[in-house]
Amino acid sequence: MSQKLLLITPPFTQLNTPYPATAYLKGFLNTKSISTFQADLGIEVTLALFNSVQLKSLFDNLIIESHFSDNAKRIIFLKEKYIETIDAVILFLQGKMPTLAQRMIQQGFLPQASRFQNMGDMEWAFGNNGIADKAKHFATLYLEDLSDLIKECIDEHFGFSRYAEKLGRSANSFDEIYDALQKPYSLVDEITIDKLSQKIAAFNPTVVAISVPFPGNLFSAFRSAQWLRENHPKIKIMMGGGFPNTELRTLKEKRVFEFFDFITLDDGETPIENLLEYLDNKRPIELLKRTFALHENEVHYFNGSLQRDYKQQEVGTPDYADLELDKYISAIEVVNPMHRLWSDGRWNKLTMAHGCYWAKCTFCDVSLDYIQNYQATTVQQICDRMETIIAQTGITGFHFVDEAAPPAMMRDLAIEILKRKMNVSWWTNIRFEKSFTNDLCYFLKAAGCIAVSGGLEVASDRLLKLIDKGVSLEQVAHVLKNFKQNDIMVHAYLMYGYPTQTVQETVDSLEVVRQLFKNNILQSGFWHQFALTVHSPIGKNPDAFSIQITSKEGTFANNDLTYIEKKGIQHEEFAYGLKKSLYNYMQHNCLEDPLQSFFEQKIPPTSVDKSFIQAILNEPILKNCKPTTKVIWLGTKPTLTFFTKSKKGNMWQMASLVFQHELGEVELTLSEEQGKWLVKILDLATIQNPTSYQFLQQDFENEIINDDFELFWHNKIIKGLEGKGLIHL
Repeated sequence: MSQKLLLITPPFTQLNTPYPATAYLKGFLNTKSISTFQADLGIEVTLALFNSVQLKSLFDNLIIESHFSDNAKRIIFLKEKYIETIDAVILFLQGKMPTLAQRMIQQGFLPQASRFQNMGDMEWAFGNNGIADKAKHFATLYLEDLSDLIKECIDEHFGFSRYAEKLGRSANSFDEIYDALQKPYSLVDEITIDKLSQKIAAFNPTVVAISVPFPGNLFSAFRSAQWLRENHPKIKIMMGGGFPNTELRTLKEKRVFEFFDFITLDDGETPIENLLEYLDNKRPIELLKRTFALHENEVHYFNGSLQRDYKQQEVGTPDYADLELDKYISAIEVVNPMHRLWSDGRWNKLTMAHGCYWAKCTFCDVSLDYIQNYQATTVQQICDRMETIIAQTGITGFHFVDEAAPPAMMRDLAIEILKRKMNVSWWTNIRFEKSFTNDLCYFLKAAGCIAVSGGLEVASDRLLKLIDKGVSLEQVAHVLKNFKQNDIMVHAYLMYGYPTQTVQETVDSLEVVRQLFKNNILQSGFWHQFALTVHSPIGKNPDAFSIQITSKEGTFANNDLTYIEKKGIQHEEFAYGLKKSLYNYMQHNCLEDPLQSFFEQKIPPTSVDKSFIQAILNEPILKNCKPTTKVIWLGTKPTLTFFTKSKKGNMWQMASLVFQHELGEVELTLSEEQGKWLVKILDLATIQNPTSYQFLQQDFENEIINDDFELFWHNKIIKGLEGKGLIHL
């Protein structure tokens, strides 16, 4: 193809790691030998804004005005200290000046404004020895103070992970965005355009594809497209990503195409390939795939292409070339060890399976491609891609960005990782399936799984059924316990305001969450208010959920719907109390405080028994081994010795098996026959060749005729190997 493609992520997504969309597309385009270059303008703009030269210019042009807050005035008064320290802070957060940690936490080194007033218990968070992490947290608060100043006094739209987000949220009409685009450039706009112009000059593309994953990227995307249109009118400009995929499916607004030539929906591989063929005059516009364009002065949706979408096995390996990986900033916004994963550390992004294998939750966009089109990838190919990315980036941490990673695939991936002896760390999103047994969690940990996140949503069995979540509170509690026992951290997505939810259910849901934290089986969480979308089962059948939709379709974004709940309550009243309680629970604070203490309004007492979760956790779980259950031994080969035991003149041979493991040793005493058999079986049941439970039973009964296998295998002696390397999957 004759086209040269520049892939852009506009400000802002994450500071610690690249958003993966452009890396995914570049990996695919590599398989087609299409020339591409990619850039994350978010991190580049951040670094161009937060340095001593830019900060001095910013402060020099900032005159204290009477309406400035006391916090803003304080930061301005301390401007010399900020200018003096900013470069060192950025280098430290990039991992390039680690020896600065001790000074960073000393009083007087970093100027402190309002963000430091909300610090949690530093002793709980970092102890006496977590100096580097404590310094990283201080540096993050320092940057957030500067962010507050910029937002208040320079650019009201500023935010580290979202820029002008309110312009993109629920933008039923394009008017507000269009009007904002007619205004002079903000400071962030100026820096963004400067960085973009450098990319254009260096790469000289014929096509610029801008990925817009979130509302917080939208305005910068339009600003970038606006500048390209005015200064490089021959370049074709396209938009794709999560925002158009959900929000712009019914696009009718002509003015959008003053900035963009094309907007594509859903998986971008085939639409981009077809677009490039169209630009090379190799296919007519009618045969594009899932693409909006202005044609004959009307907005048209072209989807006549007969070319199928590429399967996950065919899309190539994400390619992080061109991205300045050593420039990303590791921040600790929240000291909670699980919560910090989203902002701390460089994580390579990968996907186990496209879509969601469940795809039933009534609040979710289950009718859209990214949810309903479920496609698995082979674990061999996943590991191949992991090894390729490690070789390219030098980073061994992976965040699998699945909608919900299937437990069976996670199991098989763990097997493949252990077979290849890959030393990796990874985390992903899951459903709290009963399949996550203690054995599976142990196995995942052995393969490098450090954390999972999943939707608990409303902690109420009635509402979980209404949501069609497919789980119960009892099931969730057991699964959380299994993860906890194996040191895998868990984050729960929590929801309030679901249609028909009562005040009592909101209070009871909070009580369940409190007990999950109190029992230390949940490490992190986030409350969000229910939002109604047009693509969800509720949006398609509102009467079944006692709501009445009030919004009307506009010409721009039509995903979010406004509605009236026929039997509803004022859910907004609970927002502050729910978030305040969770903030404290995540720091192990206020776990014994009454729920009422978090709310200004009067709430009813909870109807949930104070020992509800504890009672569930105390229930014994019987291990159910099927004939096909895989038995794997991950531990070391035991030392086997024999001795003679005598009693009342009778003598018989016994076996002693001593197993060494990471935390100590385990000794089993068995009969000589049982000992020899167990050593043989553990030699066979390797990760390379798992043994079936049925084979164990048959082999045991063939060799040890007078013993009962079930009684032998499930007694407390063999149970001593559980958690030490013996796995049932």
